[in-house]
Amino acid sequence: MASLPLSPGTTLPDGTDTLTVDQVAGHLGVSANRVRTLIRDHNLFAVSASGQPAIPALFFDDDGIAKHYTGLVDVLLDGGFTRDEALRWMFTTLDDLGIHPAEAIHTHSAREVIRRAQALAL
Repeated sequence: MASLPLSPGTTLPDGTDTLTVDQVAGHLGVSANRVRTLIRDHNLFAVSASGQPAIPALFFDDDGIAKHYTGLVDVLLDGGFTRDEALRWMFTTLDDLGIHPAEAIHTHSAREVIRRAQALAL
């Protein structure tokens, strides 16, 4: 797993529910290796939890990867954010919305969050 881009210094807010690679694989109906490839290729963000990937549960819904997650990640990475910067931003509360972007992708504010990410492009 040394090839996975997991920065030990990047953390999630306390109380953030996470899933293991095996749990994500089961939810998506793919192999654990496919999940590791998604992480390695920055298509799915994960942090290191005791040396193992921990993927925020908010990135998923009942159908798989949340509808607006991929678009938001693409905008952030294309806009010049590093993986760690993008992950931090996704869990930073937006004062006027009262929630962070990782939560907002499940609400009517999803497109607004993506527009804000576009405005932050470096």
